[in-house]
Amino acid sequence: MVIPVRSYPGARVGVLGLGRSGLATARALAAGDATPVCWDDGEAAREAAAGEGFEIADLSRAREAGTLARLIVSPGIPHLYPQPHSAVVAAWEAGVPVDNDVGLLFQALGATGAEVRTVAITGSNGKSTTTALLTHILKAAGRPVQMGGNIGRAVLDLDPPADGETIVLELSSYQTELARALAPEIAVFLNLSADHLDRHGGMGGYFAAKRRLFEAGAPERLVIGVDDDHGRFLANGALGGEEGSAVIEIATSRRLRGEGWSVFMNKRFLTEWRKGKQVAAVDMTAAPALLGTHNHQNACAAWAIARALGLGPRVIEPALASFPGLAHRMERLGLVVGVLCVNDSKATNADAAEKALLSYENIRWIAGGRAKAGGIAPLAPLFERVAKTYLIGEAADDFAGQLGKAPHALCGTLEAAVTAALAEAKPGEVLLLSPAAASFDQFASFEARGDAFRALLQARGLDKRANPNTEDAR
Repeated sequence: MVIPVRSYPGARVGVLGLGRSGLATARALAAGDATPVCWDDGEAAREAAAGEGFEIADLSRAREAGTLARLIVSPGIPHLYPQPHSAVVAAWEAGVPVDNDVGLLFQALGATGAEVRTVAITGSNGKSTTTALLTHILKAAGRPVQMGGNIGRAVLDLDPPADGETIVLELSSYQTELARALAPEIAVFLNLSADHLDRHGGMGGYFAAKRRLFEAGAPERLVIGVDDDHGRFLANGALGGEEGSAVIEIATSRRLRGEGWSVFMNKRFLTEWRKGKQVAAVDMTAAPALLGTHNHQNACAAWAIARALGLGPRVIEPALASFPGLAHRMERLGLVVGVLCVNDSKATNADAAEKALLSYENIRWIAGGRAKAGGIAPLAPLFERVAKTYLIGEAADDFAGQLGKAPHALCGTLEAAVTAALAEAKPGEVLLLSPAAASFDQFASFEARGDAFRALLQARGLDKRANPNTEDAR
């Protein structure tokens, strides 16, 4: 099923990009009696859409663009930096508004008449885990919930929501930047580090894209990570008068014992503080899938959101403990000849890989792919935790230069890296796939890269039944 978009009955609406979100958008528009006009630069994608009966037309042509009521652009397609797609330029010149599926979603939800609660989560790192964790908590509490966006299903591919349902969305900067309607009840900001800078014209543009989530639709509640300056800036901007009560600050590096509402880590305890006193404390050692500072931030965020949605501590605490973790993010796969194997394929930049490197010692590190700005140079202080690095993909030579004298090998492919690492690893060491780079040079997605890693290990006798001692995670 899809959520019908009923804003354009009888109108022609362009859909640019025919991947997961684009096809869902076309279906949702058709369900709302619009005529989707579809285009993708890839022939296979066009053929798939045509096979579903959708009209195919080159939307970069002025003649086609001029017939549209709106152009809906998929997240992966540039609409400004590093240069706008030609179909976007054609829409500008024809005076056609440009939007995305997230904008359509909030239009559609407003027209349903159902009492639906919406949570939108953004940040450079941790948003997938936070989204999945919150969904797990709500399900454990018996609340009807759907999860989508940058994780799971495309936003318009969700089922039409019922009264009392909660929709939890993971939103990337690509999605927040372009949406014309952006009105979650609860908006969440975790952190910000350099990523996707080519798509946003620099760090300022990247932050501006994230910041729209807190300004465009005036959310009722803000959950903001204040461990970095960007979060502190957002939180401070929401203070003043009665608006200060709308903010729940979260932190792992500071104890937030003010008069407001906060959730923070106090040593190993997740602590909720409200109106000048502690109202809850949870020992996070009871949640094995949420080890490490980065996961503690995710837990603080999910706790704060769940509390804002009306759940009590006695409901949330056992759900934290039962959370199984997220595939491809610090995923402990099992043992091969006594070596703990960890799939962190979702770490597509240095900041994300840092979290994994800080969690283990005696690491056999597989890194590389399509490099992001800065490569792995920011990780130099952690190289001493790595026994040897095995480099793959386009970034291999550049990463080798940044590693300097730290032990490393140019392997090229993931299979060669796994083979070399397991041949040299000793029992008790950790084989860590945490690439600090995008996957698109050799794989269709980070999921495909992680799945390939798992398959290679299974072929080498991966013991998935093994329960590695969590004490080796620091």
